[in-house]
Amino acid sequence: MSTETETRAMHDTLLLFGATGDLAQRYLFPSLLRLLADGLLPDDFRVRALALSPHDTAAFHDVLRPRLQQSWPHGRQDDINALLARIDYRSVDLRDADSVAAAVSDLVDRQCVSYLAIPPGLYISTCQGLAKGGALAAPHRLMLEKPIGSDSHSADEILNAIGALIDEDRVFRLDHYLGKAAVQNLLALRFGNTLLEAVWNRNYIESVHILVAESEGVDGRDAYYSRSGALRDMVQSHILQLLCLVAMEPPASLEADRIRDEKVKVLRSLRPLDARNAAQHSIRGRYTAGQIDGQPAQAYQPPEGSEAETFVGVTAHIDNWRWSGVPFHLVTGKRLPERTTKVVVTLKPVTHWLFERPTRQQAAPNRLTFQLQPQENIELGLMSSLAGPEWGALELQPLELELSVPTGLHRRIAYERLFLDAFNGNSALFVRHDEVRAAWAWIDSVCHAWKEAGMTMAPYPAGSWGPREARDFLPDDIHPIHHAGDQA
Repeated sequence: MSTETETRAMHDTLLLFGATGDLAQRYLFPSLLRLLADGLLPDDFRVRALALSPHDTAAFHDVLRPRLQQSWPHGRQDDINALLARIDYRSVDLRDADSVAAAVSDLVDRQCVSYLAIPPGLYISTCQGLAKGGALAAPHRLMLEKPIGSDSHSADEILNAIGALIDEDRVFRLDHYLGKAAVQNLLALRFGNTLLEAVWNRNYIESVHILVAESEGVDGRDAYYSRSGALRDMVQSHILQLLCLVAMEPPASLEADRIRDEKVKVLRSLRPLDARNAAQHSIRGRYTAGQIDGQPAQAYQPPEGSEAETFVGVTAHIDNWRWSGVPFHLVTGKRLPERTTKVVVTLKPVTHWLFERPTRQQAAPNRLTFQLQPQENIELGLMSSLAGPEWGALELQPLELELSVPTGLHRRIAYERLFLDAFNGNSALFVRHDEVRAAWAWIDSVCHAWKEAGMTMAPYPAGSWGPREARDFLPDDIHPIHHAGDQA
């Protein structure tokens, strides 16, 4: 096993596989540029960019420079030149372990982090090549993009193969949502405030909604998406990670494995979906032609035989002491009216209602809403006489208390934070192997339930909030606006 000193040393070399891909060009290289400009990388930091394209280093710089300029409109050209000077390029066949080994072996005297921004089907052969070239021996580290496989079987195959080549404490599996400041703030709000922790259980909470809505379509990801769909792409990773942060028990400390231990307990407590209640507790849909912001949007037409859904709603139940009986409604979809991520916690009504108006049945419940994107926001919905006429002491009106994060606050994008943590050996915001296994076990139960129950794909127009039946899964404030069921 690697020593604590090795684990905490800041690494100085990045081996970036998939360097010509959209993820690397749009997010990874611009993140490195900002870190370098802010003086947060070692003076001798360098990057080896690796991909199949037959570029040389100069040709790769010509491809990368305009992407960096686009992401750095107000930055200094000198910073772009400084990053490019640290990048060289190698063409490599990731299916050939010898090709990978030859492309990295000259750098293994440095402290390397290998980042695999490539399809998971190439993970094993690439890691075998890295091991053959000496780039997985201690103290070198490995960063893996999600998804890790497409089901429990393929995930186990990848985890076991890579686990035989490198120690777990030097593997950093990314879910970039965990690098978002707003997501990390869920932990701060939960465990840093007596008011929230006092009511954070089944005695006071009626339900929890987790919504990740995208206005974009499948565009540009057809090959991947036709094999995965919304359940495997978004629920298995981002949404289950948010569920864990909302539902986990307080960890003993903020040390990486203490946090991840509690997340695994939540995932293992998820009740498998059963075919007998699949239609009641889940929905899947696919968008048809429609409009978004007044612009026409085409229908999603996957390859023949694809079962990929673009909308999914699942009601999850966590069978443990804290959450027994509390439904967690998980929803994600593409081509919805807006891009938003929110967690809505609805509290139970007061036990004895004293007021004339509204009636107990008409009173708006207390809700705590964590808005994570496009901007960070916290809203608390209460009932108050302050919102009504001054003489209406017995008449209550909803009152929204809002805490907005200052717009001028500088927040690093997720990949910047995750790069720094991996270079420094801090694994708290990365996913452990047993988290991956536990998440896939529950996702497999949903897939099997759908198959056994013969769940059909419900259509919904692009620009709507999903199929008509999605009403039961969405937060209440979503229903009245742009809903497919309201257009009939």
